[in-house]
Amino acid sequence: MSTQASWASQVPAVIHNGSFSEDAALANAALESSELCGSRLPSIVGNSAALRRVLGMVRIVAPTDATVLINGETGTGKELIAEAIHKCSERSNGPFVKVNCAAIPAGLLESELFGHERGAYTGAVARGIGRFERANRGTLFLDEIGDLPLELQPKILRVLQERQFERLGGAATIHTDVRVICATHRNLVEMVEDREFRADLFYRLSVFPVELPPLRERPEDIRLLVHHFAMDYADRMQKPIKGISEEFMTVLARHSWPGNVRELQNFIERSVILSTGAVLNGPLPEFRRGPKSSVPVTLEDAERSQILRILQQTAGVVGGPNGAAARLGMKRTTLIYMMKRLGINFGQTSVLPVRTGASVPISEDPTLRIPPLSGISHEDACSSLPKSHVGKVCTLAEAEREHISEIVEMTNGMIAGKGGAAEVLGVPPSTLRNRMRKLDIKIRSLATCERDRIAQTGEVPA
Repeated sequence: MSTQASWASQVPAVIHNGSFSEDAALANAALESSELCGSRLPSIVGNSAALRRVLGMVRIVAPTDATVLINGETGTGKELIAEAIHKCSERSNGPFVKVNCAAIPAGLLESELFGHERGAYTGAVARGIGRFERANRGTLFLDEIGDLPLELQPKILRVLQERQFERLGGAATIHTDVRVICATHRNLVEMVEDREFRADLFYRLSVFPVELPPLRERPEDIRLLVHHFAMDYADRMQKPIKGISEEFMTVLARHSWPGNVRELQNFIERSVILSTGAVLNGPLPEFRRGPKSSVPVTLEDAERSQILRILQQTAGVVGGPNGAAARLGMKRTTLIYMMKRLGINFGQTSVLPVRTGASVPISEDPTLRIPPLSGISHEDACSSLPKSHVGKVCTLAEAEREHISEIVEMTNGMIAGKGGAAEVLGVPPSTLRNRMRKLDIKIRSLATCERDRIAQTGEVPA
């Protein structure tokens, strides 16, 4: 979504010959601002049922002073919906103050929210007015509320309940009349269960939850958004673009857009910059979403494949300095236990899971040898393992780290929920988070992933 609406009610048709012809269906498909609250709000591009449901909820909750919690993936337009609620409310003439809780260091966030007195800390040479105070008689938008430090959450809860606070280093109580709207891409329910977010604050924030659908769940809006962004950037850059090729539009409409509207907007901007003719026919993106393997595998399948591959290399030897346990970076007894848990039989001839226990008694010989895995080729042992693992000698922890990292990158950092990394890997979200902490896996941003890809391949995105 975009706050710029100059083309929202003038959406052109898709053409082939480079000259625009009006298409009434598309031209009237953009949502008019009058549908929400008259002329005070810029148009929101889209005509899908999912988007209309969201705007219907905006219309209902805006006139109240209820706290709103906006949930949605990165790039779905949470800030725009928050601004729509503010502009459709009785506080529309008051300030709309925004704070990104993830962008401000934890040590400075308290001062940023509540303000500080002179001398409250080193460098505080003058009194500072906080965001709650600035937003008096208006709306305070707390973006990425899921990243709010635990130690600061009780103070936020107090402001919401008592409408008062003290500046950092001050004793005077300040009363404030502010409406709070929060947004997050994280699953706060899971965070409450994992004790990463206070339950009382969660219940106080989620008075009126609003779920924003990802762009892949409203594909009928993609064409409207492409038109809107293309014409907007063409006008800004004074490009002679008069139409969009059907082939280009079809590819864009079929893409899943893991980065949602923001990713689509950035790609259209890049395409307009590179365009030289009257018809926009930009370079088709790679649309890389997933790991190098064609089919994502669960964490259990990845563990089983790595163990079978190492057993193939050691000819079935488990113990000893050159055995599978040593190569996998674990104790022999631990490996044997994992083999039982994963259903790996000593005479197994397939990488498919076998749920029965080991059929051969376990010897106490430290160089325990498993009968040859006669039916398993090297290719079969690696078939369900990501391609980046094949040919590498690495411990089981290293293989797990790489596989989990690839799946998390594939899901755009989403851990819980439908299509999240936990679901793909076949483990509970709390288990996956604990495993990621143990393996020191951090969720990388899309920009970081793209920079790493360019550094590795030398390819600059079109």
